[in-house]
Amino acid sequence: MSDPIHIVCPACQAKNRIPAAKLTARPTCGACKAALFPDAPFELDEAKLNKHLKGDEVPLLVDFWAPWCGPCRMMAPMFAQAATEMSPQVRFAKLDTEQNQAVGNRFQIRGIPLIILFDKGKEVARQAGAMDARGIVSWVRQNLKG
Repeated sequence: MSDPIHIVCPACQAKNRIPAAKLTARPTCGACKAALFPDAPFELDEAKLNKHLKGDEVPLLVDFWAPWCGPCRMMAPMFAQAATEMSPQVRFAKLDTEQNQAVGNRFQIRGIPLIILFDKGKEVARQAGAMDARGIVSWVRQNLKG
């Protein structure tokens, strides 16, 4: 039997324990039954980001963006495409920096779009500027080695 992995539900924020071997079986939240690995990147605010950074044991890639940012809007479908390719090895989320300005200050965000890769709550790498899906997948794989 594989060791359980802790995952915070993107819908209700409940903490779930899933056997590592069951991650590819499209697990759902024990509390609200939502998909733990949704088909598209999920939205975060500061409180949800904190909960995911504290409770998730699956790497988390966060796209820091704003609605007025043209390159952010151009990258959104590519980010979603990369999410479908990398799930369940990596979870993909988006955080609107316009609505969560304190997060921008906390992570010293100077330009968007910006993706930050977290593993077990710690920042592993960051990349500014729009990227295509293949570039995002390649960048994540390169930064998770080790």
